[in-house]
Amino acid sequence: MPEFANPFAGNSLGRKISDDELVRAIRYVIAAEFEAIQLYMQLVEATDNQLAKEVLKDVADEERVHAGEFYRLLMELDPDEQQFYNQGRQEVEEEIVNLQETLIDRP
Repeated sequence: MPEFANPFAGNSLGRKISDDELVRAIRYVIAAEFEAIQLYMQLVEATDNQLAKEVLKDVADEERVHAGEFYRLLMELDPDEQQFYNQGRQEVEEEIVNLQETLIDRP
């Protein structure tokens, strides 16, 4: 039987987790939400059963909401984390501008 990737399966550690461990666990949970979304959407694409497609799409959307909730919690638990995401967004914005300028400059 799977352990569901353990972060503290059933909290059998005999202690409460530290704030640093909680931050790591929340990052892991966010990744698990994205993995679930991917799995559900692959199943949607793999079936012609309309009921299954509707249910799977709905559940995938719920997982997106969960990912957003955990992301917000992560920002509260580790405010410095936001700086890295902001830096990443800025780098992509710069790439978008560069690409747009390149496309405009083409003859």
